[in-house]
Amino acid sequence: QVQLVESGGGLVQAGGSLRLSCAASGDTFNAYAMAWFRQAPGKERELVAAISWNGGSPYSADSVKGRFTISRDNAKNTVNLQMISLKPEDTAVYYCAADRNRVRLVRGAAGYWGQGTQVTVSS
Repeated sequence: QVQLVESGGGLVQAGGSLRLSCAASGDTFNAYAMAWFRQAPGKERELVAAISWNGGSPYSADSVKGRFTISRDNAKNTVNLQMISLKPEDTAVYYCAADRNRVRLVRGAAGYWGQGTQVTVSS
């Protein structure tokens, strides 16, 4: 069992930055690949970024490439999403997800999800 708690969301103007954090507890954190997903109103949930258990193979979606960076600190049991140059279309609820199987994780079938944190980007 893994419990995930996101933080760092909020309201920001277009062009601004935010840093989301996800704190994990429960099972061995470094056994899990981690990812950030987002879901905007009326849209399907989409994968934003993912990272392997050891911090390797970071992935970011084309829509955020060059603007969002995923990282993790296994000593602190946290995964972060640094977001810069935010756009109104980045507005969504952002979810942290974890799974031992990275393939399952990035397909949206992760075993563990956080409650989400709202990010709103005003124009």
